[in-house]
Amino acid sequence: MSFDDPDENADWREEEGFEYELWSDADRVLALAYGAASSSSQTIASRITVILDADGVLVLEYLSDINLGTHPIEVLEDCEILFGD
Repeated sequence: MSFDDPDENADWREEEGFEYELWSDADRVLALAYGAASSSSQTIASRITVILDADGVLVLEYLSDINLGTHPIEVLEDCEILFGD
């Protein structure tokens, strides 16, 4: 999720060939709620990951030391433990 406008995200998604949705939080509502922004004027979201269950309940969060090379694998492994295969 980014603070970018949805059209900008859609263009970038297409350019990169991503096969998943990119969400926009231009008003910073989710970023403020989950700690990816400390104010509504913050220009770039802090790099965090939150895992929600099917009911939208926060079950796991990664707030620091996110290594872009290994983080996706870590998240997938944690989701398998939390939610099964």
